Amino acid sequence: MTDFHQALHSLRVWDTALPSFDPASAPPEPLPLFHDWFTAAVAAGQTEPHTLSLATVDEEGRPDVRTVMLHDADARGWHFASHAGSAKGRQLAARPEAALGFYWPVQGRQVRIRGHVTTGTPEEAYEDLHARTTGALAAALVGRQSEVLDSPGTLAEASEAAWHRAEAEPDAPAPTWTLYVVEPAEVEFFQGDARRRHVRLRYRRTADGDWARELLWP
Repeated sequence: MTDFHQALHSLRVWDTALPSFDPASAPPEPLPLFHDWFTAAVAAGQTEPHTLSLATVDEEGRPDVRTVMLHDADARGWHFASHAGSAKGRQLAARPEAALGFYWPVQGRQVRIRGHVTTGTPEEAYEDLHARTTGALAAALVGRQSEVLDSPGTLAEASEAAWHRAEAEPDAPAPTWTLYVVEPAEVEFFQGDARRRHVRLRYRRTADGDWARELLWP
């Protein structure tokens, strides 16, 4: 057995006490439950609970996934941001549908979201970017996300220049920075169980705009 397989097979899942979840107590809409689970994950010490997997498809229908940061979750949907010219930005421009996945192993919980993606206004994108750190602004000013890079030195030079500009011009715009909002059509809440009696509660948007709730087999 290789070191990889020894390491893989040595791992345990949810080697901790897990919270209970009674789906009968869930609210009629998914957003309040997401807020509750998110704040519970923070209180439980979950590392970076605001990171999520974002899945899109390219022009050939091939799936793509990466980790991004949640910027908000409100009545409009789940917010994240990126450059319009990045791979994800180009994919969303061509096919504005996405799936999001949160995983909080400290509590054995997952949240999965699927829906249509819209973009915020340029003003919202500007406010989103300038509410973040100097490093975030510098990275946005570098731009060119997903383009081919000829050498680490080129990146270091561009990053250094962007840092100087971000510090000198904290209001500097990054025109391609875009706020994206996933308008949920489905939201699933998964609560792990040590005996594998996992609870899966799915909210599904109906034709009249209301939410239907249904349990799923684990």
